[in-house]
Amino acid sequence: MIRSFALAAALSCVTSLVLAQTPPPAPATASVKPAARKLAPKTKPIAAVPPETGPCQIGVIPAIGNQFVIQKVGLTVFGNEYSEVPIDSWGLDELAVARVRSAAGAGTSIRRIAYAAGSFEPYYHPASRLFRDPRGDLTTIIPQIAANSGCTRYVVITKFEGRLDGTNQTLNGVGILNRVKLFNRNALFANIHITVFDGKTFAVRKDPFATVGAVINAAFAKLGGDDNLRVLDDFELPESPEETVHNARLRDGARGMIAEQLDRKLPEYLKE
Repeated sequence: MIRSFALAAALSCVTSLVLAQTPPPAPATASVKPAARKLAPKTKPIAAVPPETGPCQIGVIPAIGNQFVIQKVGLTVFGNEYSEVPIDSWGLDELAVARVRSAAGAGTSIRRIAYAAGSFEPYYHPASRLFRDPRGDLTTIIPQIAANSGCTRYVVITKFEGRLDGTNQTLNGVGILNRVKLFNRNALFANIHITVFDGKTFAVRKDPFATVGAVINAAFAKLGGDDNLRVLDDFELPESPEETVHNARLRDGARGMIAEQLDRKLPEYLKE
């Protein structure tokens, strides 16, 4: 009996020791839901700029370009020099469009007609031929440019070659002339022309300045005596293309001459 009691006591001690070494059960944990993933806000697509639509009374096609001519005419042919300087920053074509808008007045729908680079190449650099018809060249080019524009009429502003009085030299477009005669003389020149086309037939409208009086006046025009050529006193030619581009007197002078010509002539061309 004493043995049985001792055995029971031993078993009780072992059980207590085991229970003391058993770690307590882990406390119940609340289930954690993963955080909801926030979607990045949708960005609105950039809307494409719609092309100009609606009625168009006057389509403007400026083709003065971005070249400024530096031309020297010496006492002999060996003193002649010709060069061109890019003047994109002068905005001559943009100026032409602005002057058409001003001349047309408020309430007239004006649209600048874009065209591919080189479109006027056949006009400014035509294939060599015995007889050239610049007007015919334009009547080929303009319908291709303005075919789907739907304007009532088109105002085309181009440059041209004007002959220098007393020489066989021509002055092309916009630039500066340095002429050695009795003394050096510098003059700005701006030879630009306006042509108006009918929007349906693309027929060229009559030039309001192609009169006998206008032709006679042009024939007797002298250096500095008309709005195509303007003498620059106390002026030295720039020594580099960079100096030419940044020369305010040349830039403002050329833009001023173009604006004056357009402001004087456009009202006559835009008459119905």
